[in-house]
Amino acid sequence: MKVVVIGGTGLIGSKVVARLREHGHEAVAAAPSTGVNTLTGEGLADVLEGASVVVDVSNSPSFEDQAVMDFFRTSTANVLKAESGVGVTHHVALSVVGTERLRESGYFRAKQAQEELIKASGIPYSIVHATQFCEFAKGLADGMTDGDTVRVPAARIQPIASDDVAAAVGRTTVGAPVDGVVEVAGPEAFQLANFIRTGLAALDDPREVVTDPQARYWGAELQEATLLPGPDAQIGEITFADWLAQQK
Repeated sequence: MKVVVIGGTGLIGSKVVARLREHGHEAVAAAPSTGVNTLTGEGLADVLEGASVVVDVSNSPSFEDQAVMDFFRTSTANVLKAESGVGVTHHVALSVVGTERLRESGYFRAKQAQEELIKASGIPYSIVHATQFCEFAKGLADGMTDGDTVRVPAARIQPIASDDVAAAVGRTTVGAPVDGVVEVAGPEAFQLANFIRTGLAALDDPREVVTDPQARYWGAELQEATLLPGPDAQIGEITFADWLAQQK
């Protein structure tokens, strides 16, 4: 089976491509570096020729509100239009647990717009909602740093390793379309502050991490469970401690 992975050279995409190839599928990485530009449409028709499934794990290079909205709307529309012309039978997209609860954030409004385009396309689809990755501890800290202090909302997080995300996306890719959302999460939940504090400590980053009721998460106010998956989520195998140990 030919599978085209949009964003196939990135953190998740490269792992998905490798897993699919290990299982005997023709997995093709599509990205600007491979001659495929989803914003302009360049290379899409050629790369999708003969594809049964398209997996979109791409992300916007800018998180500025209008830029990220323009990226997901334009890129997704171009990909879906190209798919409809060649008979793709399954569109898989990677999104984020809690997207529908985070509409104060420009980034998550853009992800919601992406999902709505997919649902309205008429192409059978599966949307994988993953919790935040173990790899994101420092990036989350950077987005909430005030001087030498990281100010974090009082919320919980259930981080998942990128290898477990790629495995879930791979399983979804070779399965039947669900025409809905599949949630995946790591095996343990933490206070967001503890997750970031532990991640920074592993990097010998001296920033102080404090819980601040006024802090925002990419512009959105969080409740305790905003970032947590539902009871039917698929649970990954790699704990945050195990993931940290693998980085040494």
